[in-house]
Amino acid sequence: MVPRLLTDMKIEEKIQAAVQVALKSLYDADIDAKQIQIQQTRSEFEGQLTVVVFPFLRASKKGPEQTGQDLGQYLKDNLSDVVADFNVVKGFLNLVISSSSWVAVLEAINADDRFGLKAETADSPLVMIEYSSPNTNKPLHLGHVRNNLLGSSLARILAANGNKVVKTNIVNDRGIHICKSMLAWLKYGNGETPESSGKKGDHLIGDYYVAFDQHYREEVKQLVAQGMDEEKAKQEAPLIKEAHEMLVKWEQNDPEVRALWRKMNEWVYAGFDETYKMMGVSFDKIYYESDTYLEGKEKVMEGLDKGIFYRREDGSVWADLTGEGLDEKLLLRSDGTSVYMTQDIGTAKLRFQDYPIDKMIYVVGNEQNYHFQVLSILLDKLGFKWGKDLVHFSYGMVELPSGKMKSREGTVVDADDLIAKMIEDAYQVSREMGKNEDIPEEEAREIARKVGLGALKYFILKVDARKNMLFNPAESIDFNGNTGPFIQYTYARIQSVLRKAQSAQDNLGIQNIQVDLSEKEVELIQKMNDFGEVVEQAGKDYSPSGIANYCYELTKVFNQFYHDFSILNEPDEQKKAVRLMLAKNVAKILSEGMGLLGIEMPERM
Repeated sequence: MVPRLLTDMKIEEKIQAAVQVALKSLYDADIDAKQIQIQQTRSEFEGQLTVVVFPFLRASKKGPEQTGQDLGQYLKDNLSDVVADFNVVKGFLNLVISSSSWVAVLEAINADDRFGLKAETADSPLVMIEYSSPNTNKPLHLGHVRNNLLGSSLARILAANGNKVVKTNIVNDRGIHICKSMLAWLKYGNGETPESSGKKGDHLIGDYYVAFDQHYREEVKQLVAQGMDEEKAKQEAPLIKEAHEMLVKWEQNDPEVRALWRKMNEWVYAGFDETYKMMGVSFDKIYYESDTYLEGKEKVMEGLDKGIFYRREDGSVWADLTGEGLDEKLLLRSDGTSVYMTQDIGTAKLRFQDYPIDKMIYVVGNEQNYHFQVLSILLDKLGFKWGKDLVHFSYGMVELPSGKMKSREGTVVDADDLIAKMIEDAYQVSREMGKNEDIPEEEAREIARKVGLGALKYFILKVDARKNMLFNPAESIDFNGNTGPFIQYTYARIQSVLRKAQSAQDNLGIQNIQVDLSEKEVELIQKMNDFGEVVEQAGKDYSPSGIANYCYELTKVFNQFYHDFSILNEPDEQKKAVRLMLAKNVAKILSEGMGLLGIEMPERM
């Protein structure tokens, strides 16, 4: 007989333990639990869980079908509270799990307010995630939107897997590109401010970055017309020379240049903060390149002293990575100025001082793959314990149907404009569908905010981050198909059912219920029960898309069930109680899952 099994065991664990006992009883075989493969039954066969029989054939000395029959009959006879029936297809034992077992699973899901999510513990590893990384010469654009949504979602997913998570941002607030905006404002701004113009600070500064490029190109054009070579003209144009002079003054701590730099950066930061708040994105710590590049130079000089790096005749400092199958990497120019790699080393130094980092994840586009391959090696050589295992969460480009973005030409897809359009489109689509007719205007606008942002976030996050993607606003706002609004609408529909049930004082409890579940109800419970594994796998794979697509699949299964079965009008009170609890917990899991993507769920739509 199968020994008494713990009641809080998962169904798979019960079957696994029972199979071990069965193999001992039937064939006197001691089989390691790891050899017992249990998977979900394929949809074309009867059953919900399948035991792979092939690993047991040596012990049984029988064919796969006969071994499956022996094992299935043993489980049906000795684990009857779990296994209601079975069938064998070649070397696969398909098990029909009893309704009482699935009801018990539903009860367990219902009892756990944080079902599928792991809690942080004292010895949880600390994971630092860097994302956003904006420049202070322009507003955030569509590419930043994908970066921020990926980074923010990844932080939530890793926290849901029990990790301590620190969210960081490195702001690129120095360099020639910053000086271009500053110089253009001095020349053409006439003292314009965010207050006087009514513009967000980041937009205002971005306008002057574009203005610089327009005037600079005109100067180059004029020099070329006078007979100068184009490459030389780009170097000799008065504007670019003045910008370089300003950069030198900045590095020499010129008080006027530094004061202007601080003032204009503050305008930009205020603008960024508005955009971050609208996107639901936040950071625990913000680092600034103006602080970290000097730290990087110091660390490089330390590496030079230790013989990790070497100096060339012109005074520049390099790392020789030919031994690692790469090339030689410049770290300090001959004039002593730093490169991006130097800044990243300095930022790593400060972060390591601030936090006991176990793993470092950089959310940066795939055009920087080589950069992070080199950074990992350099940090390891410099003694950072997490350097060798740093993760570059590399993602592809995102474009609109109209094509690529070029910020210096002013053709960038602005994040604020995109968000505003998504929210307005959500409002208009809801009006056209008659969904917000009976809702007060203020609430309808708030619903549109959640739906518009949900559409944007879901459409971007459902795609494998490694792939380039085309963001289609019209397609994303659709209330049908694999979209955020489709999932949100299903959640709101469930909330409506639960409100009606509560007003009718329907009982949501299912303790001691004896009811035969339909295939659709079992499928729904089984899909809900997968949530914890989906979250865990998304954490291992760094994959928000895994969460997004699970939410869509769960929504589809629920809608199929909802189409075929009545909930509130079900005359059998026990069946009604089970279905209400099904609906309640589907909503709970959808809220948790979409929450990991940073998506809010409206209570009604």
